[in-house]
Amino acid sequence: MTFAGLIDGTRQGRWLTRDRIVAGGQALCLMEATVLLLLALWQHGVITHDVSRTSSDFVSFYAAGKLALAGTPALAYDQTAHFLMEQRFTVAGAPYQYFFYPPVFMLLLAPLATLPYFMAFYVFEAATLAAFLLVMRRILAEPGWAWVGPVLAFPAIFWTLGLGQNAFLTAALFGGFTLSIERRPALAGMLLGLLCYKPHFGILVPVGLASGGHWRAFLAAGATVAGLVALSVALFGMETWEEYLTAFAGSDSVYASGKIDYAGMVTPFGAARLLGFEPVAAYLAQGCVTGAMVLLIAWTWRAPPTHGRRAAVLLAGTMLAVPMAILYDKLLLLVAVGWLIREGRAEGFRPWEKTTLLLVYLGSVAEYVAGSAWHVPLGPIVSLAVLALAARRIGGAPLAGRRRTARMETLSASAG
Repeated sequence: MTFAGLIDGTRQGRWLTRDRIVAGGQALCLMEATVLLLLALWQHGVITHDVSRTSSDFVSFYAAGKLALAGTPALAYDQTAHFLMEQRFTVAGAPYQYFFYPPVFMLLLAPLATLPYFMAFYVFEAATLAAFLLVMRRILAEPGWAWVGPVLAFPAIFWTLGLGQNAFLTAALFGGFTLSIERRPALAGMLLGLLCYKPHFGILVPVGLASGGHWRAFLAAGATVAGLVALSVALFGMETWEEYLTAFAGSDSVYASGKIDYAGMVTPFGAARLLGFEPVAAYLAQGCVTGAMVLLIAWTWRAPPTHGRRAAVLLAGTMLAVPMAILYDKLLLLVAVGWLIREGRAEGFRPWEKTTLLLVYLGSVAEYVAGSAWHVPLGPIVSLAVLALAARRIGGAPLAGRRRTARMETLSASAG
């Protein structure tokens, strides 16, 4: 193959066939699953003499649920009391896992805490993973289940499972919102309202809804949030909300101090801190990026209906607009990629699009190692690449349509 042929092949990505993507994804998924299993066996002392003094993030959720069941939900925001509850379900010496979620999250955590710890862990992860896969099936509109291999191989899947996080639920709700917004706006608003346990992920959505005139979804989201807040106040008391607001106000001392590994953050703020910038400069950089994302969403959601593209812009833009997002939160980016793949199959992939999506995938595999070993913040770069692909499609004619137009012009010129 000549150099020109290599460049053209990379540009068009014709070698990235569905069969090769599925086979590669399945192989990577198997390797990652093996690593995750070995880590779990090591952590629990099955393949070593000592039990690892680590714990999952889920123990933070479970402890909060237990405190709610005990009639003391406000203590979930008292780090001493919360840590004492965590220690009942972890090995001696395990570090404290913070809890900064609003009380509405305890509406889910309290029922989970009625189960034994490990059963609650597996029920939560399995149920939310199933919901996420169903949403991805609808977005990709792929026949069969062969697509599951490449989806499950995305690194955020294993970060979520390994840490016991809630990213499957977040991505399922956000993805369900993007699926429903055009035809079922009330349902879309309800799904968006359920995301209020992670309110910062909704930072761009009101801009998009207002710009696109989606007022039914806007009102449904507001009503859902109001209902959940009222229910949490009725069950847990106003004192719990006061304690939450106090804890939230002090959460910056955790995020800006390095107690959360900056190599695991995938936002501009985390990238700036990883590169050695002081918190003020990091927040300034984040503020500039967030402002740019607000303007971008306002523009894209006012454009003529291009649903998949707008959804991808919103999802990728959210990953750049929020100051706090961890590796497992990159599932939102996978949802954005799903929309781009659907658009590409329907209208044709643009030059460099397939190759860029492959690099996004590989960059997501390498981003934690690159951050921790070399202080290279790949997380925002990967999100920016997906955002650029999505924004490039906004306002453009479908590729297939452009090709037909070009052929017609060629035939007309020949006839003349």
